[in-house]
Amino acid sequence: MSSDVQTISSMVDPDRARALQATLGIPPTIEHGDALPPFFHQVYFWDPQIPCLLGRDGHPKLGRVVPDMGLPRRMWAGGRLDFHAPFRAGFKARRVTQVENAVRKQGRGGQMGIVTMCHEIWQGNRRAITEWQDLVFLNDLSNGPRPDPPMSRLDEEYCESRTFDTTTLFRYSALTFNGHRIHYDREYARNIEGYSDIIVHGPLLAQLLMLLSQRQIGHLRKFIFRATSPLFHTQSATFCWKSDGSSWVRNPDGIQCMVASAE
Repeated sequence: MSSDVQTISSMVDPDRARALQATLGIPPTIEHGDALPPFFHQVYFWDPQIPCLLGRDGHPKLGRVVPDMGLPRRMWAGGRLDFHAPFRAGFKARRVTQVENAVRKQGRGGQMGIVTMCHEIWQGNRRAITEWQDLVFLNDLSNGPRPDPPMSRLDEEYCESRTFDTTTLFRYSALTFNGHRIHYDREYARNIEGYSDIIVHGPLLAQLLMLLSQRQIGHLRKFIFRATSPLFHTQSATFCWKSDGSSWVRNPDGIQCMVASAE
């Protein structure tokens, strides 16, 4: 496990937050000094790298901060967030990142690496957010059988439906500076990663679940999410909520794409 610590500073520009609001279909209203909605920090703290320092998937090459597990396919499998204090537009902030855990294990589909990154986000002397990001690394796909995807719950008390076109995926990739080719390069997604089409970003689904949870319970203190099956951009999604704080995403075939809980 790497002991390296990476610190990135960023000006929390209200324009970028308003651009994310517009991308999500929300009127762009954020001004200097406003507390940002949960998870909007994803559009800050970019770590841009020149093309020769990118991997085949469009992400920065491994081994700088995220360790190289010797497995080529990368997925953001889930995360946990603690919201300590308002994260405000118009002020400088810094993100301090380090590897909390990195292990290899045998999964149902073969060898896998699991890396947990810890990000602490500060404004001035105040910690605003702690985020744990779970990354999973896998081998290239074989021709063997794949596990059946989990089926979704049907006991929601409230739900919203949404579709995702390629423009939305492009804008979200650009705002988060996410070069992962599964979100825009259909041939790569099909021929290299083995998907049938381009994929809706897991963090985008988590973002929408967080906003749904916030509308239901008000201020969020904690949020936990886990991706369970890909959602393709040609599929509609149903965002589901129950008053115990649980939420989930269901595709048109009844498959569960993500589960989450909020406090």
